[in-house]
Amino acid sequence: QVQLVESGGGLVQAGGSLRLSCAASGRIVINYAMGWFRQAPGKESEFVAAIRRRSGTTYYADSVKGRFTISRDNAKNTVYLQMNSLKPEDTAVYYCAAGDYSSSYSTYDYWGPGTQVTVSS
Repeated sequence: QVQLVESGGGLVQAGGSLRLSCAASGRIVINYAMGWFRQAPGKESEFVAAIRRRSGTTYYADSVKGRFTISRDNAKNTVYLQMNSLKPEDTAVYYCAAGDYSSSYSTYDYWGPGTQVTVSS
């Protein structure tokens, strides 16, 4: 069983940066692709970024491409999401997930409880 816990969320002004972390326990994270999703109030869950389990190949939603960077440290069982040039529309609860490399919510088997990111204008 994989357990995921996100951290690093908070309140930031537009144009600022945050780095989210996702610490995994249980089975080794290298066995899974890792993804970040987000959900804003009143909206459906949205794919943000994913990283392959071995090659480190990454994939981003168009809305964050060039501003966000996903990375992983397999030795620390941790995945990161560096978020730069934040916009008010990035405000959401951000979730870390482990599963198959995909932008689809349904292909991920394990989820963290989420961390709130609020970007003020």
